[in-house]
Amino acid sequence: MKIISTDLAPSAIGPYSQAVTANGLLFASGQIPLSPETGAITGNGIREQAERVMLNIKAVLSAAGSDFSKVVKTTCFLVNMDDFAAFNEIYAQYFTGKPARSCVAVSALPRGALVEVEVIASV
Repeated sequence: MKIISTDLAPSAIGPYSQAVTANGLLFASGQIPLSPETGAITGNGIREQAERVMLNIKAVLSAAGSDFSKVVKTTCFLVNMDDFAAFNEIYAQYFTGKPARSCVAVSALPRGALVEVEVIASV
């Protein structure tokens, strides 16, 4: 197992890694819309927050030598399912290979985020 870490994505806000690789797979912790520079939530709406999440995921994937085309599974968490369509618009711009996905509503996310996404990818 190898721990993946990059300054181009937010530091973990708890006792976990941004991602780990094992047996040719990357298991990335959920990304919320934190700015890597400030650690603050970026954007007030779902579109802006989803965009920041995708940029954070891109940075973690890149640090592991992977990219969006190698993602095999995503799990998406939305605070409000009314944001589903808008979230999907941003999501579809990045996950063009259409990996397997789960998307669930949750009552709250860390730091008041509206969205969190975790990925599993090949490396």
